[in-house]
Amino acid sequence: MTKTPADLRSARWFAPDDLRSFGHRSRMMQLGYGEDDYCDKPIIGILNTWSELNTCHSHFRERVVDVKRGVAQAGGFGVEMPALSVDESFTKPTSMLYRNMLAMETEEMIRSHPLDGVVLMGGCDKTTPGLVMGALSAGVPLIYLPAGPMLRGNYAGRILGSGSDAWKYWDERRAGNISDAEWLGLQGGIARSAGTCMTMGTASTMTAIADAMGITLPGASSIPAVDSGHQRMASSCGRRIVEMVWEDLTPEKIVTQAACRNAAVVAMATGCSTNAVVHLIAMARRAGVNLTLDDLDALGRATPLIANVRPSGKDYLMEDFYYAGGLRALMKQIDDLLDTTCLTVTGKTMGENLEGAVVYNDDVIRPLSNPVYGEGSLAVLRGNLCPDGAVIKPAACDPKYYNHEGPALVFDSYPEMKKAVDDEDLDITPDTVMVLRNAGPQGGPGMPEWGMLPIPKALIKQGYRDMLRISDARMSGTSYGACVLHVAPESYIGGPLALLNTGDIVRLDLDARRLDMLVDEDELAQRRAAWTAPDKRFERGYGYMFSKHVTQADKGCDFDFLEAEFGRTAGEPDIY
Repeated sequence: MTKTPADLRSARWFAPDDLRSFGHRSRMMQLGYGEDDYCDKPIIGILNTWSELNTCHSHFRERVVDVKRGVAQAGGFGVEMPALSVDESFTKPTSMLYRNMLAMETEEMIRSHPLDGVVLMGGCDKTTPGLVMGALSAGVPLIYLPAGPMLRGNYAGRILGSGSDAWKYWDERRAGNISDAEWLGLQGGIARSAGTCMTMGTASTMTAIADAMGITLPGASSIPAVDSGHQRMASSCGRRIVEMVWEDLTPEKIVTQAACRNAAVVAMATGCSTNAVVHLIAMARRAGVNLTLDDLDALGRATPLIANVRPSGKDYLMEDFYYAGGLRALMKQIDDLLDTTCLTVTGKTMGENLEGAVVYNDDVIRPLSNPVYGEGSLAVLRGNLCPDGAVIKPAACDPKYYNHEGPALVFDSYPEMKKAVDDEDLDITPDTVMVLRNAGPQGGPGMPEWGMLPIPKALIKQGYRDMLRISDARMSGTSYGACVLHVAPESYIGGPLALLNTGDIVRLDLDARRLDMLVDEDELAQRRAAWTAPDKRFERGYGYMFSKHVTQADKGCDFDFLEAEFGRTAGEPDIY
């Protein structure tokens, strides 16, 4: 279908010759615009998650100008719309608490304004799923503009990776191996430009997922934030979204079951963040696709990890990945595993978009014959500790923990755990299984990134740098180690993790995808009967609504009333 000016959604605001149109046109004149600026043109909302505290998006002020230029070149009218800037660095207790707020804001902002299509400007961890979830529910043509990774870090001749090296060198500082001057140098060298974390953390994972889903321009997710190609890509987004409006290329034609499967396969091949599980499930469910943990585990078993990018890889960062050919080259390597007939925002199929993609460095983007890891990035566990599932990243932990048995050391809060790990006389061995609970969607609240529990000083000084850790929290996508995360149902609502006691034996069997506490059912029944619910986290406000409606990790942590299956989406607003 090709639209005419009369078919534009914005025409409901501006086309009729009546008092309501008079008011809208008058206010546009008040803003300094004449009718020739916007009448009979697609009005494009540019949803910008810039803020002065969002380091990942510090270049977005300039990128809005680039997008507007593209919109104008294609004959559209671009308007910037500020959106909630949920950055991972400064938003506490976690930006995950506010992902759904961004999604709600995005959906309602689009629905309530005269917008024919939208460019979604995001990148920092939760902005990608938040923006996309909301825009999928709103249903107008969309294109996602990823912020792009920052430049690789550098200090004293050492290449530094976001997050990953922070954890690494923090352990060394706790062991007394790093001076104050070196620590200050590392702080300044690890983040040197605008952009998202340059490891394959949550930000790069989620923009790659958007790319593979078909809602970015091909390969856009790989372009570094400060590369001039990023400016050109931004302008191209502006031009393309205008064309998409005329073509009536709406998201339900792009974000299909096959597209969500493609996104999952690509995520596994990149060495994705564990957070991909929660966000991809939530995004899919907004599109009416029932993607499950078992689906993701099956895809992980069949998809080799071929991106040699930290933390799952050993040697390279996102800048190297871009120079090696970027996501298009990786997708070309695994195109036999993808449904390349899927439609994308270009109006072409994925297969057409991948034509001519080349790998320029086959140590960064490996061939299938030489993967970084034989299976995908993530594995899903089940068992009496996690009947609804838990997630582990085998490629980023010591293989000796793939099959492990040890006594639990259980903590009910982060401060309790932090005090213990700093105790050099803590009674602990490398076989101990550290457990943090009450850190899930409701317990955290918001499921904060606390799951990569610090290695206790008592073990660090003996030279240990990994151990099995379990939590209903998440961890940063830049993290690594033998961490079992997203335990569902969470302990705060009475999940089995709430019944685990210090000293209980825990068994992980990765091959069998099992995580169990070796406690008999009669004992567990007694503990369950004695369990009492913790105090409420919230008694009013947004947090109260969050607690009432957030789903568990295995369902994506969306609000139950926002999922596509909950009910009919609101129609167009009344205009009188």
